[in-house]
Amino acid sequence: MLLVLVVLVAAGAGVWFGRRSVASNHHHAAAVHRPSATVTPTQTTDHSTKPQPPPRLLVGAPLLEGLDVQVHAPAAILVDAHTGRVLWTKRAHERRKIASLTKIMTATLALREVPWQSTVTVDKRVTTVPLVKEGLRTGERVKAWKLFYALLLYSGNDDAAQLAISSAGSIRAFLRQMNTEAHALGLHDTHYRSPSGVIDEGNYSTAWDLAALTRYALRSPRFRSLVSTKRIQVRWSAPTNSKIYLNNNYLLHAYKGANGVKTGYTHASGWCLVATATRHGRKLIAVVLNSSNIYGDARTLLNLGFSHA
Repeated sequence: MLLVLVVLVAAGAGVWFGRRSVASNHHHAAAVHRPSATVTPTQTTDHSTKPQPPPRLLVGAPLLEGLDVQVHAPAAILVDAHTGRVLWTKRAHERRKIASLTKIMTATLALREVPWQSTVTVDKRVTTVPLVKEGLRTGERVKAWKLFYALLLYSGNDDAAQLAISSAGSIRAFLRQMNTEAHALGLHDTHYRSPSGVIDEGNYSTAWDLAALTRYALRSPRFRSLVSTKRIQVRWSAPTNSKIYLNNNYLLHAYKGANGVKTGYTHASGWCLVATATRHGRKLIAVVLNSSNIYGDARTLLNLGFSHA
């Protein structure tokens, strides 16, 4: 009988809160005993080593400005992912804490620097990071691709720390890379203090910058594959033997065409979400920050965009 570690919902750095908005920050992790086949992820290929950003990731005044759109979030944006055309905004340039939405940048950089099939030896510094962790053990050897799934589905802070170290040699060096990349992409209202977003002080962005970063990140086929995955089971070393990662982004299960991207929560940031969906060949990006109903807000914005094609 295999021991299967089911990595479920995590408040703190990334949270799935079901069919309604919830105001709790409990962390959930449960182990269940049952035989199950282990699934190997689809091996997408990202040939580009360092894709060059376009001159401007987002363009134009909001096309749907002036429409009466009711969203709870104090800051939000809706963008056409293919063209970068801004469709609707609400205080989109207001700097705000972003929690685990930070991991969008972490994944973007680490996917370029850490070979997908490489084997990573877990650094002892990784086990000391706070809050939501999947339980990486010092010295254990893990395939890098497993860390990427844990980073973007479960939102493990220890996974973020390990990918940072594997990418740049240290978390501090990786943070320099994150902030350098933000500047290069024109994200002038973005600053990072941790690769996970668990540190709120000095870690911030805007709805505008997050939409721009997401549009850039989505140019990677591997990133697109990761953030659209609803569930994956992977083999693990004993005594765990197997783990199941469930995506925290509930829209993947509840909104037609949803295919990404990331949830986030801390006490300071509130509930945050970057959501994408595709219908009839058109892909939209919605960002909502500090919302009491992130899924309701994202659904409202996505519906707005698809109804004004």
